[in-house]
Amino acid sequence: MTQKKILTFLICIIMAVSMLPLWVSADIGPKPSVSVTIEGAAGETYFATLLSERKSTGPASAYDGSYARYTADDEEYDIWEKFVAYEDCDGYYFLQEFWDCTGKDSFRWGYYPPDPFKILLYFPEQDVFVSTGIYERYAFDSYYQVSLEDFEVVAVEKTYDYSLEVVNLAVRIVITILVELLVALLFGLRSKRQLALLTGMNVSTQIILNVLLNMINYNKGQYAFVFYYVLLELLVLTIEAVVYGVVLRREKYGTISKSRAICYAFAANGISFTVGLWIAQHLPGIF
Repeated sequence: MTQKKILTFLICIIMAVSMLPLWVSADIGPKPSVSVTIEGAAGETYFATLLSERKSTGPASAYDGSYARYTADDEEYDIWEKFVAYEDCDGYYFLQEFWDCTGKDSFRWGYYPPDPFKILLYFPEQDVFVSTGIYERYAFDSYYQVSLEDFEVVAVEKTYDYSLEVVNLAVRIVITILVELLVALLFGLRSKRQLALLTGMNVSTQIILNVLLNMINYNKGQYAFVFYYVLLELLVLTIEAVVYGVVLRREKYGTISKSRAICYAFAANGISFTVGLWIAQHLPGIF
């Protein structure tokens, strides 16, 4: 396959993939979530929910005397009744969603969680409710830890794992650079100066690209990440194609032809983009 055909093929792939976010229904993609872990309740039987400032969020809504999510035939109907009867001092609503945290000491509201919210725990053996103050989602996926002592809240902390995000960021950058250097070898770019230039360029662009994508994923979630991933990769592609098309033609870099340098930029970015997109979809722990 000629360089011109390779270039045309990669452009078509990038254009097709860039359309993917537009084909996905707005309700299919990931939704914001709130995950809560509880310390100090080990060995206890208890249930948990998030109270809402509003009477509904997504499909969840407060009981108004008509629609009830539980009936007397349901095993946890008594627990539902207790939550329904609970009166919050700030007027927050129980939206008929709750989780059995016994033995797990955690729960996750992953589909339209309320915002702002309160964390409410119920211990049926003691017939005791434990409520926190008012909190808000601080990221697309927000994490909180509630610490209890003698059925009282002593602390509520945000527990987003920033150190893990830094590690994942480094892994993504390393994978991308390795992929693009392997493509460079296939294009005959093997001299120390050529590889040093490509490495330096990739380190610079990938750090900027991945930091921006990490911020987007933190605030907007996976589908916004994929959309901006396409746009930012096209920007990186343009920058690298221009730089390689100019610099690699210089004698000290081997006098590479402009078309070959630009074709390498398209091939390297096209392949690394595809690999990155696959990782984002199938290994979300890294992206």
